Amino acid sequence: MTGIFITAVVGAVFTGALGYLLLPMLRALKAGQSIREIGPTWHNYKAGTPMMGGLMFIFGSVLCLTANIPFMEDYTAFYTLALALCFGFIGFLDDFTKAKYKRNLGLTSLQKAMLQMAVSAVFLYAMYRSGSMNTHLYIPFWNLKFNLHPIVYIFFAMFVMVGSVNAVNLTDGVDGLCASVTIPVMIFFTAVSVATERYDLALLPAALVGALIAYLFYNWHPAKVFMGDTGSLFLGGVVGAMAFALEMPLILIPVGFVYIVETMSDILQIGYFKLTHGKRLFKMAPIHHHFEMCGWKEEKIVLTFAAVSAAMCLIAWFGIQGLIA
Repeated sequence: MTGIFITAVVGAVFTGALGYLLLPMLRALKAGQSIREIGPTWHNYKAGTPMMGGLMFIFGSVLCLTANIPFMEDYTAFYTLALALCFGFIGFLDDFTKAKYKRNLGLTSLQKAMLQMAVSAVFLYAMYRSGSMNTHLYIPFWNLKFNLHPIVYIFFAMFVMVGSVNAVNLTDGVDGLCASVTIPVMIFFTAVSVATERYDLALLPAALVGALIAYLFYNWHPAKVFMGDTGSLFLGGVVGAMAFALEMPLILIPVGFVYIVETMSDILQIGYFKLTHGKRLFKMAPIHHHFEMCGWKEEKIVLTFAAVSAAMCLIAWFGIQGLIA
């Protein structure tokens, strides 16, 4: 337990220091964010704010986990980290394309989807072959398990993984929002890992708790840097991979409640717009922009969404007591 707490603290220190060094470099490279034309007009002042700030908490968590290697016996956390890094690299390619060509759109949706599916398939197969993941589907709150055929489970898992990554990505639209919502999720995964005596697996989410807190010093409104797809896809990878590493993917429904609401608001908005020939269900989607249009300040949105995330993680904790009792 002491080592896990120290890892979180060191994650914060590493990330804070890396941010201090990285921010001038991003500014010098002119890796600034372009603002979408269909986004809120009052976000235009954010144009040019450095993106790819997710590199600071990515490097911070990598350094923390690497420093723990001499004390580790279970290396499942490195499968999780490897997957998240692959997703982060996809995000980096997207951000780099945006920065290089000075446009908001980077990789196409098809390119990102194909890369994400390929990465998920390789990760899940490697986890299954190594014995780090079984094909039992755990049902939270009912404390039931169903054994699925490996092929069925892997296809199900690919769908969940890619969905999780993109849902977290959608949440990154207001200063500090994605990091603030994800901190309670990482605390939850740390607590579950400890409760199930998988202390080595707890090191990655613990490192990210500290790293994301330090990152918020740079990303809190008004943001000095954005995490970009580099950071949000990395976080989505950790969220999805941790659920599968702990063999409880359905726990993402309560734990990832905010991510799901953000995604569903976007899907519903598009569907309603097409069905009604131009009418809108929300003032703007994803839903955090709807609240902005209703007059909420960015800080209020972030604190409210983070509180909802924390409450849902607490509910999820009670839903798995049969597994950890």
